[in-house]
Amino acid sequence: MRGRLMFAVGAGVGYVLGTRAGRERYEAMKTQADNLWHDPRVQDKVAEAGQAVKEKAPEVQAKLASAAGTVKDNVTETVKEKVADVKGADKPADADTTSSTQAVPPSIDGAEMVGGLDTGAAASPQVPQQQTP
Repeated sequence: MRGRLMFAVGAGVGYVLGTRAGRERYEAMKTQADNLWHDPRVQDKVAEAGQAVKEKAPEVQAKLASAAGTVKDNVTETVKEKVADVKGADKPADADTTSSTQAVPPSIDGAEMVGGLDTGAAASPQVPQQQTP
């Protein structure tokens, strides 16, 4: 019992002394950081960095838009090729070309109409079922 009491007293004293010294050290570090941030040389560099970002933003935006367009074109072409492969591989030589089981590609713009409602997402192509002889 005495050991627990001594531990509690020691922890309390350590906490009080530590928080006083800790608070003083914290305030000193806070003052140094505040002085550094408000230094004119630091503020000049902050302003230069902000200006550089403003100047480069349109260039970065144009590059991103170009890359997104290229990706869209590549994906669109790949989907068209895959759909054409599926249509060609699953269609018998004497099949009617107006069959309702042909694969249907997703919308190019990413929207798909389902039951008259725009779901906002492209659906996967429907693959015709294999006919067993």
